[in-house]
Amino acid sequence: MEMGKKAIRYAVVDAFATEPFKGNPAAVCLLEDDNAADERWMQSVATEFNLSETAFLVRDFSRRASAAPLFHLRWFTPVTEVDLCGHATLASAHFLFTAVLPEHGMIEFMTKSGILTAKKVPPPGGAGEAHGKLFIELNFPMIDFLGCNEMPSIPETLNGAPVVSVHKSAADGDLIVELSSAQEVADILPNIDEIKKLSCGGIMVTGPAPAGSGYDFFTRLFCPKFGMDEDPVTGSIHCVLGPYWGRKLGKQKLTAFQVCFRRFNCLEVYILFYNNATTCARSVLNHRVNFPSYYNASMYHQASPRGGTLYLELDDANRRVKIQGETVTAMTGTLLA
Repeated sequence: MEMGKKAIRYAVVDAFATEPFKGNPAAVCLLEDDNAADERWMQSVATEFNLSETAFLVRDFSRRASAAPLFHLRWFTPVTEVDLCGHATLASAHFLFTAVLPEHGMIEFMTKSGILTAKKVPPPGGAGEAHGKLFIELNFPMIDFLGCNEMPSIPETLNGAPVVSVHKSAADGDLIVELSSAQEVADILPNIDEIKKLSCGGIMVTGPAPAGSGYDFFTRLFCPKFGMDEDPVTGSIHCVLGPYWGRKLGKQKLTAFQVCFRRFNCLEVYILFYNNATTCARSVLNHRVNFPSYYNASMYHQASPRGGTLYLELDDANRRVKIQGETVTAMTGTLLA
């Protein structure tokens, strides 16, 4: 199928972020119809963006006008399509609420994981309400966790950190490794080669938040098999982490923080803007990049802290997890290829 005859709108949105270049960036592409949704093309676009997820939206005009707008939604990592993604759904909702359908308060998505809803909500505890910030609540399926008697073979990654318990997600078998403190979670130095050898797709390393921090638990996610060594903030893993920590702490409402120290190559910044290769997209940054005063070319590999906050509410009766977060549009543009 030939693509690129019509320019396609896209945005890069930082999900679970209170400011630009934090949280988890996702590209959101708005397609005009299903005929534009060629799977190989979508995978190529996701590979070109090279973000943890790229979302593709197609509106379904078959439902009555009084109902919530419905969009078909698919998610692609740089290497494959996935069945569920939280941060790219949040980013998609933000893009639609701010740039396409600002008059609507709720949107539904038809996905491989069923119907997912997103709606505008007041900020948790009124935080940011005076500044008119947009908070969005996702309604996602609850995922069970199972006991796991096998200790994952990641001694270098754990670096001697004491493991409290190991469980796994009932949905995909991804591991939940609980450590005794949030500091130990933050201090993990992952050996990606070790993690790639695990039979599961990813590993969640989690621990209780420090007393008085305002959080309930901290987490990091390593998933190199999906084209990313570490994912900055992952909504979907909280479909299982919410019930896990909810049961441990005896709480229905939890506040989670996902930690990430993502590596980047400074040369990639220059290649992105100065490579004279074929133009695939034209875009506009919504925010100026302010590098710290100590930034210099010798900092070839540096930890890039992102991370973000997720507000969770467990609905045990309906087997759902409500996930709230804030988002920021970092870039808008058009795809030309």
